[in-house]
Amino acid sequence: MTQEHSNVAYQVMWNRLISVVEEQAQALVRTAFSTSVREAGDLSAGVYDLQGQMLAQAVTGTPGHVNAMADAVAHFIRRIGRDNIFDGDIYITNDPWEGTGHLHDITMVTPSFHGGQLVGFFACTAHIVDIGGRGFGADAASIYEEGLYLPIMKFAERGTVDQTLVRIVRGNVREPDQLIGDIYALATCNEIGHRRLIDMMQEFGLSDLNGIASFILDNSRRATLERIAALPRQSAQGELTVDGFDTPITLKVRVTVHEDRIVSDFTGTSGLDKKGINCPPGLRQGLCLLCAKGGDCAGNPQQRRLTGPV
Repeated sequence: MTQEHSNVAYQVMWNRLISVVEEQAQALVRTAFSTSVREAGDLSAGVYDLQGQMLAQAVTGTPGHVNAMADAVAHFIRRIGRDNIFDGDIYITNDPWEGTGHLHDITMVTPSFHGGQLVGFFACTAHIVDIGGRGFGADAASIYEEGLYLPIMKFAERGTVDQTLVRIVRGNVREPDQLIGDIYALATCNEIGHRRLIDMMQEFGLSDLNGIASFILDNSRRATLERIAALPRQSAQGELTVDGFDTPITLKVRVTVHEDRIVSDFTGTSGLDKKGINCPPGLRQGLCLLCAKGGDCAGNPQQRRLTGPV
């Protein structure tokens, strides 16, 4: 049975979780095959509760990745099904709408079990160099031309890797050794996060993450609302037109600060384009969160993909 903990103890655990996922991310940097991961840190790592809500994210990585990945785990839980989640499983996808934005981003999720019970999830994303198809660009007229599409599925079940999936991946990309190496690196970094989480739970006498999850989410929400409430109630608007692919594309947004939320309204933005320059909802939301925090989007490779309608 989980013992009661003070707010001070929960704060220590929160800091510990951040250290756990930072070690998870650094393990990915050290073991990944792709230069974009090893040298550019184009990745994300995080730990989640049973509902798929992110509790901590690594400092290492790109904000666009981690903010988009924040919504991804709930999709994994829904697609896999809670009755089909087992100890030793590893899940994979590069679905742009339920992952982190485009086929070159592979997201892997690993359920974390403690004492025979599911207690949470670890997730990580890496931008891999090649996924087959036309390559990274806007030339494709459909996602099927862009490269190999992996729906949310099991890479491993109960510790056994799906070798048929491995052969399919190897047969559809230009750099099979590099890509499979990256996939195993993603799986390994999740496993390291799991080990460190179990160490923490044993140290603090936790049988589940319910208490620390409530502490993190409640305090994060309260602090966010307080910061928003302190802002002046005003709006700001921005607009620009870029070349697009066949025709110019207009990006337009009005950001309005309310008492308890900040709304980004993209009314007036160009509609969906037939080419690969649209931005799926998860990535759009992630970059909106980044810019709302005052971040600099310019260094994010995904910022080159233009936004579609809300």
